[in-house]
Amino acid sequence: MLTWLKKKLATEEERTRRMTYEEARDALATQALRIREFLAGEAGVEPEILYYLANDESVSIRRRVAANPSTPQQANKILCTDTDEDVRCELARKIGRLVPGLDDGETSRVRDLAIEVMERLARDSLPRVRAILSEEIKSSSKVPAYIVKQLASDLELIVSAPVLEYSPLLSDEDLIEIVAGANVEGRLSAIAKRSTVSERVSDAVIASFDVSAIAALLANPNAQIREEALDRIVENAEEIEAWHQPVVLRADLSLRAVRRIAGFVSSSLLRLLAERGGLDEATASFLSKRVRERLETEGVAHDTKSADEDAAKLVADAAKAGQINDDFIITAVDDGNRRVVSHALAKLSELPRNVVERILVSQSGKAITALVWRAKLAMRVSVKIQNGLARMPSSKQVLARDGVHFPMTQDEMLWHLSYFQTQK
Repeated sequence: MLTWLKKKLATEEERTRRMTYEEARDALATQALRIREFLAGEAGVEPEILYYLANDESVSIRRRVAANPSTPQQANKILCTDTDEDVRCELARKIGRLVPGLDDGETSRVRDLAIEVMERLARDSLPRVRAILSEEIKSSSKVPAYIVKQLASDLELIVSAPVLEYSPLLSDEDLIEIVAGANVEGRLSAIAKRSTVSERVSDAVIASFDVSAIAALLANPNAQIREEALDRIVENAEEIEAWHQPVVLRADLSLRAVRRIAGFVSSSLLRLLAERGGLDEATASFLSKRVRERLETEGVAHDTKSADEDAAKLVADAAKAGQINDDFIITAVDDGNRRVVSHALAKLSELPRNVVERILVSQSGKAITALVWRAKLAMRVSVKIQNGLARMPSSKQVLARDGVHFPMTQDEMLWHLSYFQTQK
Protein backbone atom coordinates (compact mmCIF):
# COMPACT_ATOMS: atom_id res chain seq x y z
CA MET A 1 0.00 0.00 0.00
CA LEU A 2 2.72 2.49 0.98
CA THR A 3 4.80 1.54 -2.06
CA TRP A 4 1.86 2.26 -4.34
CA LEU A 5 1.29 5.64 -2.72
CA LYS A 6 4.97 6.58 -2.97
CA LYS A 7 5.02 5.78 -6.68
CA LYS A 8 1.88 7.80 -7.28
CA LEU A 9 3.18 10.79 -5.35
CA ALA A 10 6.60 10.61 -7.02
CA THR A 11 4.99 10.60 -10.46
CA GLU A 12 2.83 13.55 -9.50
CA GLU A 13 5.82 15.45 -8.09
CA GLU A 14 7.78 14.98 -11.32
CA ARG A 15 4.83 16.22 -13.35
CA THR A 16 4.36 19.34 -11.20
CA ARG A 17 7.90 20.56 -11.99
CA ARG A 18 6.73 21.33 -15.53
CA MET A 19 3.56 23.20 -14.43
CA THR A 20 2.69 26.67 -13.28
CA TYR A 21 1.94 27.11 -9.59
CA GLU A 22 -1.82 27.15 -10.16
CA GLU A 23 -1.71 24.05 -12.38
CA ALA A 24 0.45 22.19 -9.89
CA ARG A 25 -1.79 23.13 -6.97
CA ASP A 26 -4.93 21.92 -8.78
CA ALA A 27 -3.23 18.71 -9.93
CA LEU A 28 -2.04 17.84 -6.44
CA ALA A 29 -5.48 18.53 -4.98
CA THR A 30 -7.06 16.25 -7.59
CA GLN A 31 -4.50 13.53 -6.97
CA ALA A 32 -4.99 13.78 -3.20
CA LEU A 33 -8.74 13.31 -3.67
CA ARG A 34 -8.13 10.24 -5.85
CA ILE A 35 -5.85 8.73 -3.25
CA ARG A 36 -8.38 9.31 -0.48
CA GLU A 37 -11.15 7.80 -2.60
CA PHE A 38 -9.00 4.76 -3.29
CA LEU A 39 -8.19 4.26 0.37
CA ALA A 40 -11.80 4.82 1.46
CA GLY A 41 -13.05 1.91 -0.62
CA GLU A 42 -10.12 -0.48 -0.35
CA ALA A 43 -10.39 -3.65 1.73
CA GLY A 44 -7.60 -4.22 4.21
CA VAL A 45 -6.73 -0.55 4.72
CA GLU A 46 -5.53 0.22 8.23
CA PRO A 47 -8.49 0.99 10.54
CA GLU A 48 -6.90 4.27 11.62
CA ILE A 49 -6.98 5.55 8.03
CA LEU A 50 -10.63 4.65 7.57
CA TYR A 51 -11.47 6.25 10.92
CA TYR A 52 -9.74 9.44 9.73
CA LEU A 53 -11.56 9.36 6.37
CA ALA A 54 -14.95 8.93 8.10
CA ASN A 55 -14.68 12.66 8.86
CA ASP A 56 -13.56 13.65 5.34
CA GLU A 57 -15.12 16.77 3.87
CA SER A 58 -15.93 14.88 0.66
CA VAL A 59 -19.34 13.14 0.71
CA SER A 60 -18.22 10.63 -1.92
CA ILE A 61 -15.34 9.55 0.31
CA ARG A 62 -17.56 9.18 3.36
CA ARG A 63 -19.95 7.04 1.30
CA ARG A 64 -17.09 4.75 0.35
CA VAL A 65 -16.03 4.46 3.97
CA ALA A 66 -19.62 3.71 5.00
CA ALA A 67 -19.83 0.88 2.45
CA ASN A 68 -16.40 -0.56 3.28
CA PRO A 69 -16.69 -3.77 5.39
CA SER A 70 -13.19 -3.04 6.80
CA THR A 71 -14.27 0.22 8.41
CA PRO A 72 -13.93 -0.05 12.22
CA GLN A 73 -17.09 0.16 14.29
CA GLN A 74 -15.90 3.37 15.93
CA ALA A 75 -15.94 5.00 12.48
CA ASN A 76 -19.34 3.47 11.70
CA LYS A 77 -20.62 5.10 14.89
CA ILE A 78 -19.56 8.48 13.50
CA LEU A 79 -21.10 7.79 10.09
CA CYS A 80 -24.52 6.79 11.47
CA THR A 81 -25.13 10.47 12.29
CA ASP A 82 -23.70 11.78 8.99
CA THR A 83 -25.63 14.69 7.49
CA ASP A 84 -25.70 13.03 4.07
CA GLU A 85 -28.56 10.53 3.76
CA ASP A 86 -26.76 8.40 1.14
CA VAL A 87 -23.89 7.88 3.59
CA ARG A 88 -26.35 6.55 6.16
CA CYS A 89 -28.07 4.40 3.53
CA GLU A 90 -24.78 2.78 2.56
CA LEU A 91 -24.01 2.21 6.23
CA ALA A 92 -27.45 0.66 6.88
CA ARG A 93 -26.95 -1.73 3.96
CA LYS A 94 -23.53 -2.78 5.25
CA ILE A 95 -24.46 -3.09 8.93
CA GLY A 96 -27.52 -5.14 8.04
CA ARG A 97 -25.28 -7.66 6.30
CA LEU A 98 -22.44 -7.45 8.80
CA VAL A 99 -24.10 -7.94 12.19
CA PRO A 100 -25.54 -11.45 11.55
CA GLY A 101 -22.01 -12.71 10.90
CA LEU A 102 -20.34 -11.21 13.96
CA ASP A 103 -21.04 -14.13 16.31
CA ASP A 104 -17.98 -16.14 15.40
CA GLY A 105 -14.52 -14.88 16.21
CA GLU A 106 -15.48 -11.33 17.09
CA THR A 107 -14.96 -9.64 20.44
CA SER A 108 -18.03 -8.65 22.41
CA ARG A 109 -16.85 -5.03 22.19
CA VAL A 110 -16.93 -5.08 18.37
CA ARG A 111 -20.37 -6.69 18.33
CA ASP A 112 -21.73 -4.28 20.94
CA LEU A 113 -20.56 -1.30 18.88
CA ALA A 114 -22.06 -2.77 15.68
CA ILE A 115 -25.40 -3.32 17.41
CA GLU A 116 -25.30 0.22 18.78
CA VAL A 117 -24.86 1.49 15.20
CA MET A 118 -27.76 -0.72 14.08
CA GLU A 119 -29.96 0.67 16.88
CA ARG A 120 -29.26 4.22 15.77
CA LEU A 121 -29.99 3.40 12.14
CA ALA A 122 -33.28 1.75 13.17
CA ARG A 123 -34.25 5.12 14.69
CA ASP A 124 -32.98 7.21 11.76
CA SER A 125 -35.24 10.11 10.81
CA LEU A 126 -35.19 9.07 7.14
CA PRO A 127 -37.56 6.17 6.28
CA ARG A 128 -35.28 5.09 3.43
CA VAL A 129 -32.44 4.37 5.85
CA ARG A 130 -34.70 2.33 8.14
CA ALA A 131 -36.21 0.51 5.14
CA ILE A 132 -32.79 -0.54 3.86
CA LEU A 133 -31.87 -1.90 7.27
CA SER A 134 -35.20 -3.75 7.51
CA GLU A 135 -34.72 -5.31 4.08
CA GLU A 136 -31.20 -6.47 4.93
CA ILE A 137 -32.08 -8.17 8.22
CA LYS A 138 -35.59 -9.39 7.38
CA SER A 139 -34.67 -13.09 7.21
CA SER A 140 -31.92 -13.19 9.82
CA SER A 141 -32.23 -14.95 13.16
CA LYS A 142 -28.90 -13.54 14.35
CA VAL A 143 -29.85 -9.94 14.99
CA PRO A 144 -31.35 -8.50 18.18
CA ALA A 145 -35.06 -9.32 18.34
CA TYR A 146 -35.89 -5.95 19.92
CA ILE A 147 -34.56 -4.14 16.84
CA VAL A 148 -36.72 -6.33 14.59
CA LYS A 149 -39.78 -5.58 16.76
CA GLN A 150 -39.03 -1.87 16.58
CA LEU A 151 -38.87 -2.00 12.78
CA ALA A 152 -42.04 -4.13 12.68
CA SER A 153 -43.91 -1.39 14.56
CA ASP A 154 -42.60 1.40 12.32
CA LEU A 155 -45.30 3.74 10.99
CA GLU A 156 -43.81 3.55 7.48
CA LEU A 157 -44.90 0.44 5.57
CA ILE A 158 -41.66 0.29 3.57
CA VAL A 159 -39.88 -0.17 6.89
CA SER A 160 -42.22 -2.58 8.66
CA ALA A 161 -43.32 -4.80 5.75
CA PRO A 162 -40.05 -6.71 5.14
CA VAL A 163 -39.64 -7.91 8.74
CA LEU A 164 -43.37 -8.49 9.20
CA GLU A 165 -43.42 -10.81 6.20
CA TYR A 166 -40.10 -12.60 6.68
CA SER A 167 -38.53 -12.28 10.13
CA PRO A 168 -38.29 -15.55 12.11
CA LEU A 169 -37.81 -13.53 15.29
CA LEU A 170 -41.43 -12.38 15.49
CA SER A 171 -43.52 -14.73 17.65
CA ASP A 172 -47.26 -15.32 17.30
CA GLU A 173 -47.74 -13.06 20.32
CA ASP A 174 -45.76 -10.29 18.62
CA LEU A 175 -47.77 -10.63 15.42
CA ILE A 176 -51.14 -10.70 17.18
CA GLU A 177 -50.19 -7.59 19.13
CA ILE A 178 -49.21 -5.83 15.90
CA VAL A 179 -52.47 -6.89 14.23
CA ALA A 180 -54.46 -5.53 17.16
CA GLY A 181 -52.76 -2.15 17.00
CA ALA A 182 -52.24 -1.91 13.26
CA ASN A 183 -52.96 1.55 11.94
CA VAL A 184 -50.87 1.40 8.77
CA GLU A 185 -52.53 0.12 5.61
CA GLY A 186 -50.70 -2.92 4.26
CA ARG A 187 -49.16 -4.04 7.54
CA LEU A 188 -51.65 -6.89 8.04
CA SER A 189 -51.20 -8.01 4.44
CA ALA A 190 -47.47 -8.40 5.08
CA ILE A 191 -48.22 -10.64 8.07
CA ALA A 192 -50.72 -12.65 6.01
CA LYS A 193 -48.01 -13.43 3.44
CA ARG A 194 -45.57 -15.02 5.92
CA SER A 195 -44.18 -18.44 5.00
CA THR A 196 -46.11 -19.89 7.93
CA VAL A 197 -49.19 -18.34 9.53
CA SER A 198 -50.68 -20.10 12.56
CA GLU A 199 -54.41 -20.44 13.20
CA ARG A 200 -54.14 -17.90 16.03
CA VAL A 201 -52.57 -15.27 13.80
CA SER A 202 -55.04 -16.07 11.01
CA ASP A 203 -57.91 -15.59 13.45
CA ALA A 204 -56.55 -12.16 14.38
CA VAL A 205 -56.20 -11.11 10.73
CA ILE A 206 -59.72 -12.33 9.89
CA ALA A 207 -61.16 -10.54 12.93
CA SER A 208 -59.70 -7.27 11.63
CA PHE A 209 -61.85 -7.58 8.48
CA ASP A 210 -59.04 -6.00 6.49
CA VAL A 211 -60.11 -6.93 2.93
CA SER A 212 -56.62 -6.90 1.40
CA ALA A 213 -55.07 -8.79 4.30
CA ILE A 214 -57.73 -11.51 4.21
CA ALA A 215 -57.26 -11.84 0.45
CA ALA A 216 -53.52 -12.30 1.02
CA LEU A 217 -54.23 -14.82 3.79
CA LEU A 218 -56.52 -16.84 1.53
CA ALA A 219 -53.88 -16.80 -1.23
CA ASN A 220 -51.21 -18.12 1.14
CA PRO A 221 -51.19 -21.95 1.02
CA ASN A 222 -49.17 -22.02 4.24
CA ALA A 223 -51.71 -20.01 6.20
CA GLN A 224 -53.55 -22.26 8.63
CA ILE A 225 -57.22 -21.23 8.71
CA ARG A 226 -59.77 -23.00 10.88
CA GLU A 227 -62.76 -24.45 9.02
CA GLU A 228 -65.16 -22.24 10.97
CA ALA A 229 -63.12 -19.14 10.13
CA LEU A 230 -62.99 -20.10 6.46
CA ASP A 231 -66.75 -20.66 6.40
CA ARG A 232 -67.19 -17.22 7.96
CA ILE A 233 -65.11 -15.67 5.18
CA VAL A 234 -67.19 -17.48 2.56
CA GLU A 235 -70.39 -16.16 4.12
CA ASN A 236 -69.13 -12.60 3.63
CA ALA A 237 -67.32 -13.11 0.31
CA GLU A 238 -70.17 -12.56 -2.16
CA GLU A 239 -69.86 -8.77 -2.08
CA ILE A 240 -66.06 -8.76 -1.86
CA GLU A 241 -64.67 -9.66 -5.29
CA ALA A 242 -61.07 -9.53 -4.07
CA TRP A 243 -61.75 -12.71 -2.09
CA HIS A 244 -63.36 -14.72 -4.91
CA GLN A 245 -60.26 -16.06 -6.64
CA PRO A 246 -58.13 -16.83 -3.57
CA VAL A 247 -60.99 -18.53 -1.74
CA VAL A 248 -61.76 -20.71 -4.78
CA LEU A 249 -58.12 -21.83 -4.84
CA ARG A 250 -58.04 -22.82 -1.15
CA ALA A 251 -57.33 -26.54 -0.89
CA ASP A 252 -59.03 -26.82 2.50
CA LEU A 253 -62.57 -25.72 1.59
CA SER A 254 -65.39 -27.74 3.09
CA LEU A 255 -68.01 -29.15 0.71
CA ARG A 256 -70.52 -26.75 2.26
CA ALA A 257 -68.23 -23.82 1.43
CA VAL A 258 -67.74 -25.08 -2.13
CA ARG A 259 -71.49 -25.13 -2.70
CA ARG A 260 -71.88 -21.67 -1.16
CA ILE A 261 -69.13 -20.19 -3.33
CA ALA A 262 -70.66 -21.67 -6.47
CA GLY A 263 -73.57 -19.32 -6.02
CA PHE A 264 -71.68 -16.10 -6.70
CA VAL A 265 -68.27 -16.52 -8.38
CA SER A 266 -67.66 -15.96 -12.12
CA SER A 267 -67.91 -18.78 -14.64
CA SER A 268 -64.11 -19.06 -14.97
CA LEU A 269 -63.73 -19.52 -11.20
CA LEU A 270 -66.75 -21.80 -11.14
CA ARG A 271 -65.00 -24.08 -13.62
CA LEU A 272 -61.98 -24.21 -11.32
CA LEU A 273 -64.27 -25.25 -8.49
CA ALA A 274 -65.71 -28.02 -10.64
CA GLU A 275 -62.18 -29.31 -11.41
CA ARG A 276 -61.30 -29.76 -7.74
CA GLY A 277 -60.39 -33.17 -6.42
CA GLY A 278 -62.07 -34.69 -3.39
CA LEU A 279 -65.62 -33.75 -4.38
CA ASP A 280 -68.39 -36.20 -3.66
CA GLU A 281 -70.67 -37.24 -6.53
CA ALA A 282 -73.51 -34.97 -5.46
CA THR A 283 -71.30 -31.88 -5.20
CA ALA A 284 -69.56 -32.64 -8.50
CA SER A 285 -72.94 -32.96 -10.22
CA PHE A 286 -74.18 -29.79 -8.56
CA LEU A 287 -71.13 -27.83 -9.77
CA SER A 288 -71.39 -29.16 -13.32
CA LYS A 289 -74.98 -28.00 -13.43
CA ARG A 290 -74.01 -24.59 -12.05
CA VAL A 291 -71.31 -24.23 -14.72
CA ARG A 292 -73.82 -24.96 -17.49
CA GLU A 293 -76.34 -22.53 -16.02
CA ARG A 294 -73.72 -19.80 -15.62
CA LEU A 295 -72.47 -20.20 -19.18
CA GLU A 296 -76.03 -19.90 -20.45
CA THR A 297 -76.62 -16.82 -18.30
CA GLU A 298 -73.44 -15.19 -19.54
CA GLY A 299 -74.26 -16.06 -23.14
CA VAL A 300 -71.22 -18.30 -23.56
CA ALA A 301 -71.62 -21.09 -26.07
CA HIS A 302 -71.42 -24.64 -24.70
CA ASP A 303 -69.48 -25.96 -27.61
CA THR A 304 -66.04 -24.51 -26.96
CA LYS A 305 -64.26 -27.74 -27.84
CA SER A 306 -63.74 -26.78 -31.47
CA ALA A 307 -62.24 -23.38 -30.63
CA ASP A 308 -59.92 -24.98 -28.09
CA GLU A 309 -58.79 -27.60 -30.60
CA ASP A 310 -58.08 -24.88 -33.15
CA ALA A 311 -55.95 -23.00 -30.62
CA ALA A 312 -54.07 -26.16 -29.67
CA LYS A 313 -53.34 -26.93 -33.34
CA LEU A 314 -52.15 -23.38 -34.00
CA VAL A 315 -49.73 -23.60 -31.08
CA ALA A 316 -48.54 -27.07 -32.10
CA ASP A 317 -47.83 -25.90 -35.65
CA ALA A 318 -46.03 -22.80 -34.40
CA ALA A 319 -43.95 -24.95 -32.04
CA LYS A 320 -42.85 -27.22 -34.88
CA ALA A 321 -41.76 -24.15 -36.83
CA GLY A 322 -39.91 -22.78 -33.79
CA GLN A 323 -42.10 -19.68 -33.75
CA ILE A 324 -43.37 -19.66 -30.17
CA ASN A 325 -41.49 -16.75 -28.64
CA ASP A 326 -42.10 -13.43 -26.91
CA ASP A 327 -43.67 -11.83 -29.99
CA PHE A 328 -45.95 -14.83 -30.58
CA ILE A 329 -47.42 -14.55 -27.07
CA ILE A 330 -47.68 -10.76 -27.21
CA THR A 331 -49.50 -10.93 -30.57
CA ALA A 332 -51.96 -13.46 -29.13
CA VAL A 333 -52.58 -11.17 -26.15
CA ASP A 334 -53.14 -8.20 -28.45
CA ASP A 335 -55.62 -10.30 -30.46
CA GLY A 336 -57.43 -11.27 -27.28
CA ASN A 337 -56.81 -14.95 -28.03
CA ARG A 338 -56.72 -16.34 -24.52
CA ARG A 339 -56.76 -19.99 -25.61
CA VAL A 340 -53.65 -19.54 -27.76
CA VAL A 341 -51.84 -17.81 -24.88
CA SER A 342 -52.85 -20.59 -22.49
CA HIS A 343 -51.82 -23.44 -24.81
CA ALA A 344 -48.53 -21.72 -25.69
CA LEU A 345 -47.59 -21.09 -22.07
CA ALA A 346 -48.46 -24.69 -21.18
CA LYS A 347 -46.27 -25.88 -24.03
CA LEU A 348 -43.28 -23.71 -23.11
CA SER A 349 -43.53 -24.14 -19.34
CA GLU A 350 -44.27 -27.87 -19.50
CA LEU A 351 -47.03 -27.34 -16.95
CA PRO A 352 -50.52 -28.85 -17.20
CA ARG A 353 -52.99 -26.61 -19.00
CA ASN A 354 -55.33 -26.46 -16.01
CA VAL A 355 -52.44 -25.12 -13.87
CA VAL A 356 -51.72 -22.44 -16.46
CA GLU A 357 -55.42 -21.50 -16.56
CA ARG A 358 -55.55 -21.18 -12.78
CA ILE A 359 -52.57 -18.84 -12.86
CA LEU A 360 -54.03 -16.71 -15.66
CA VAL A 361 -57.29 -16.15 -13.75
CA SER A 362 -55.54 -15.74 -10.39
CA GLN A 363 -55.08 -11.96 -10.60
CA SER A 364 -51.65 -12.65 -9.11
CA GLY A 365 -48.91 -10.66 -10.82
CA LYS A 366 -46.27 -12.73 -9.07
CA ALA A 367 -47.78 -16.03 -10.25
CA ILE A 368 -48.07 -14.79 -13.85
CA THR A 369 -44.49 -13.53 -13.70
CA ALA A 370 -43.31 -16.91 -12.39
CA LEU A 371 -45.18 -18.68 -15.21
CA VAL A 372 -43.56 -16.46 -17.86
CA TRP A 373 -40.15 -17.09 -16.28
CA ARG A 374 -40.79 -20.86 -16.31
CA ALA A 375 -41.69 -20.57 -20.01
CA LYS A 376 -38.28 -18.91 -20.63
CA LEU A 377 -39.89 -15.76 -21.98
CA ALA A 378 -38.96 -12.13 -21.26
CA MET A 379 -40.35 -10.13 -18.36
CA ARG A 380 -42.11 -7.82 -20.83
CA VAL A 381 -44.40 -10.74 -21.70
CA SER A 382 -45.55 -10.92 -18.08
CA VAL A 383 -46.32 -7.21 -18.05
CA LYS A 384 -48.27 -7.60 -21.31
CA ILE A 385 -50.33 -10.51 -19.96
CA GLN A 386 -51.07 -8.68 -16.70
CA ASN A 387 -52.26 -5.64 -18.65
CA GLY A 388 -53.87 -7.08 -21.76
CA LEU A 389 -55.17 -10.49 -20.73
CA ALA A 390 -55.65 -10.49 -16.96
CA ARG A 391 -56.80 -6.84 -16.97
CA MET A 392 -55.19 -6.34 -13.59
CA PRO A 393 -55.29 -2.94 -11.86
CA SER A 394 -51.93 -1.20 -11.80
CA SER A 395 -51.76 -1.50 -8.01
CA LYS A 396 -51.63 -5.31 -8.26
CA GLN A 397 -49.25 -5.59 -11.21
CA VAL A 398 -45.67 -6.81 -10.86
CA LEU A 399 -43.30 -4.73 -12.97
CA ALA A 400 -39.82 -5.42 -14.30
CA ARG A 401 -36.76 -4.57 -12.22
CA ASP A 402 -34.75 -1.85 -13.95
CA GLY A 403 -37.31 -1.99 -16.75
CA VAL A 404 -36.07 -5.37 -18.03
CA HIS A 405 -35.31 -8.01 -15.41
CA PHE A 406 -37.52 -10.37 -13.41
CA PRO A 407 -38.11 -8.73 -10.01
CA MET A 408 -38.17 -11.94 -7.95
CA THR A 409 -35.58 -14.54 -7.07
CA GLN A 410 -35.72 -18.03 -8.55
CA ASP A 411 -36.81 -19.46 -5.19
CA GLU A 412 -39.69 -16.97 -4.97
CA MET A 413 -40.91 -17.82 -8.46
CA LEU A 414 -40.71 -21.55 -7.81
CA TRP A 415 -42.73 -21.02 -4.61
CA HIS A 416 -45.53 -19.22 -6.48
CA LEU A 417 -45.63 -21.94 -9.15
CA SER A 418 -45.70 -24.70 -6.54
CA TYR A 419 -48.78 -23.16 -4.93
CA PHE A 420 -50.82 -23.58 -8.12
CA GLN A 421 -49.30 -26.97 -8.90
CA THR A 422 -50.42 -28.36 -5.55
CA GLN A 423 -54.04 -27.27 -6.01
CA LYS A 424 -56.40 -30.00 -7.11
